[in-house]
Amino acid sequence: MFGVTILGNNSAVPAYDRHPTAQIVTIEDTLLLIDCGEGTQMQIAKYNVRWGKIKYILISHLHGDHYFGLIGMITSMCLLGRQDSLYVYGPSKLKEIIELQLTSADTTLPFKLFFIALEEDGLIVNENKFTVSCFATQHRIPCRGFIIKEKKKKRKINKETISNYQIPTAFYDRLKDGEDFTTAEGNIIKNEDVTLPTRPCRSYVYSADTIYDRKIAELSSGANLLYHETTYVKTMTENALLRFHSTTHQAASIALEACVDKLIIGHFSSKYEKLEVYLEEAKEVFSNTHLAIEGVTHII
Repeated sequence: MFGVTILGNNSAVPAYDRHPTAQIVTIEDTLLLIDCGEGTQMQIAKYNVRWGKIKYILISHLHGDHYFGLIGMITSMCLLGRQDSLYVYGPSKLKEIIELQLTSADTTLPFKLFFIALEEDGLIVNENKFTVSCFATQHRIPCRGFIIKEKKKKRKINKETISNYQIPTAFYDRLKDGEDFTTAEGNIIKNEDVTLPTRPCRSYVYSADTIYDRKIAELSSGANLLYHETTYVKTMTENALLRFHSTTHQAASIALEACVDKLIIGHFSSKYEKLEVYLEEAKEVFSNTHLAIEGVTHII
């Protein structure tokens, strides 16, 4: 499974039973938490997220609605007896903040906490089945978005055709890697004749907080799923620029230019109790747009 579960979808102030930004990305048996606004651990409990499977926490920037829930969650992991290592990625100052909070409370963690500062764009996680890269966005303070992408899977043996050829089973792993097979007589058996291709690698792009920036369209090109903030409606373009955020039409334009399969919009302003206006406006530009509704999982 590769999916994104929305835990929080609001901007700076919690309102109308909407919570600050937080998302869980599930890839097979590994969970990644992207941002950790206030109340995230409550949302994790509410939606039955498996605490122990969270291996990576990615913090985009140091505005409180994106990380004020972090120390509470780390402390809860401690109280729940976590043993597995936890990897936290974020702005360099976040390490000092975490250490101060733990030291002030005389807290000793029963697990190893590794902090990795996000100082440059590029690859930050390289797992067997997926990678995570980060990129800078244009926000009021240093901020980064994330690209989570599956690694290319090996080809599959075509059981219906392989029996027609004298290929030793010891060579099957090389077939899965895409090699052709050469017989003792020098005949070449084409790989595509005895294997089946796997589906294309899936990807998810999390844009974080940002003004309208066409660079994000380039980075998101062809992605299966894009999350883009839409703090403001289309009539508030000037406000969005002044406060380093985006509008519904701007987010949808990025999705359209990037040719993504699906767009999720979130980071809603507390000015609006009802969210239909966000969806209606975004769909004017990009039809396959969905609201970031808390508790909903988007399968990629």
